[in-house]
Amino acid sequence: MTTNDPIADMLTRIRNANTAKHDTVEIPVSKIKVAIADILVNEGYIKKYDLVDDGNGFQNIKVSLKYGDNKREKVLTGLKRISKPGLRVYAGKDELPRVLGGLGIAIISTNNGVVTDKKARELGVGGEVLAFIW
Repeated sequence: MTTNDPIADMLTRIRNANTAKHDTVEIPVSKIKVAIADILVNEGYIKKYDLVDDGNGFQNIKVSLKYGDNKREKVLTGLKRISKPGLRVYAGKDELPRVLGGLGIAIISTNNGVVTDKKARELGVGGEVLAFIW
């Protein structure tokens, strides 16, 4: 199945699985999705991710979601896609957004790869604002 916005599809699958309190969710693989999953692991929003074969010769990303005590508390409370195929959103190095006053992260696609807003500030680069995570 092809989608017009694969990053939004990934975020929606994670959001839906998190709302339904599933342990894992599988997402079709791409380089940018792996980079986003890597950021989510490093920032502590998900436990881990693995690349698995779906049996038809394609790979999927198997994301293990993270919860608090007995799945009552959600570690990942919100995901929002910012830049869309119909309306790209870019931010310069001085205009990088802060999510919830610094409590969340913005995922930025820069010429140095896909990084968080904090890392982009350290590197002194701007780019396309892909998503907000909190």
